[in-house]
Order: sequence, then C-alpha cells, then structure tokens
Amino acid sequence: MLNGKSILITGGTGSFGKAFVRMVLDRYPGVKRLVVYSRDELKQFEMSQVFSESHHTCLRYFIGDVRDKDRLQRALEGIDTVVHAAALKQVPAAEYNPFECIKTNILGAQNLVDACLDNGGVRQVIALSTDKPPPPSIYMGPPNCVPTNCLWLPTILKESGISAFPWFDTVMSLEAGGLWCLFSWKNVKPVSCPLPIRP
Repeated sequence: MLNGKSILITGGTGSFGKAFVRMVLDRYPGVKRLVVYSRDELKQFEMSQVFSESHHTCLRYFIGDVRDKDRLQRALEGIDTVVHAAALKQVPAAEYNPFECIKTNILGAQNLVDACLDNGGVRQVIALSTDKPPPPSIYMGPPNCVPTNCLWLPTILKESGISAFPWFDTVMSLEAGGLWCLFSWKNVKPVSCPLPIRP
C-alpha cells in the first residue's frame, strides 16, 4: 500500500508521528521516501537517534512549520502522499494562546491545502483530527473542526487529490497531555473504557 510512495508527515515528531514512522519503516520496506516535517529540532534529533537516516535511507528530517507556506512547498517537492498531524492539541494552552492556535490549526491547514494544490505531484492527503472533543462554545472547538472542513472541500474539487479524515483519538496518550499522562501526574488509576466511536 505505501511501498513506492513518497510520504511527508507534518507534526512528524509528535506521538502520532513517531508511531506512524515506526509503522511505515517496519511494514513497508519499499517506501521510497519518508519526510518527517516538524519545527522542533531537539525532537528531531532525539527521533533520529531511534530512526537514523543512515540506517533508513528513505528517511529525511525537515525543520519547518505549517505556518510557513514557502517551506511547505519546498518540503513537498517529490511528495505524493501527505499525512497532516501538526496541530496545537493542548486545550489549556490553546485557551490561553488563541491566536497561536488559529495560526497553526487553521492557517497552517490552509497553507498545507494551498501547497498541496500548487504541487502537481501530491495525490493523497490524510488529515488527522485532533483528539479533544470540546464544543464550539469552548475556544478549542472551532480550531479543531475548521481544518477538517477546509481540507475536505478543496480536495473534492481537485480530481487528483484524495482526502481521508479519520477521527484520531490520543486522549489516552502518554504524551502531549493525554489523559494517561494526567492520571499519572495525579496518581489516579483510569477506568477502562471502550474506544470512542464517532460518526
């Protein structure tokens, strides 16, 4: 399925990005190129200690931000599949820094859409929803649902693009402020619950 593909993942050093890279390298030895795109050089360095470019010749690390359309366009050269996982996901941080949330979650998604549409080689865009379920009355609500809509419509209009929008739930993640992390800080044992199913 991914063998022979050239893939770029935004937010590639996050909890999902690391799991995705591990899965691709383990299951698809024929992947042509795998670009980890993120703005945190320390996380890229740490990730490269686990997944080195010398050991995995298809792997590349690109410093960049989804807020920077020019850098996105450069990173997308030769890419046919994009996985968009970059977003501000911490609800309290987004509430306190609303404009930063807009710049990354909404304008960053718009930059990605524009860069993909301008790049004739991109054939597939997979955008992951952030995991927090706040309603629109809470500030984090609109920045989570708007990128889904703005990524969906342009792709429908462009015949060469295919988008999928799986609901991605990292609520129980050990990283990025997920509930497991919170429970461990509070020394509380979470109750088991079935995976959430969303329409």
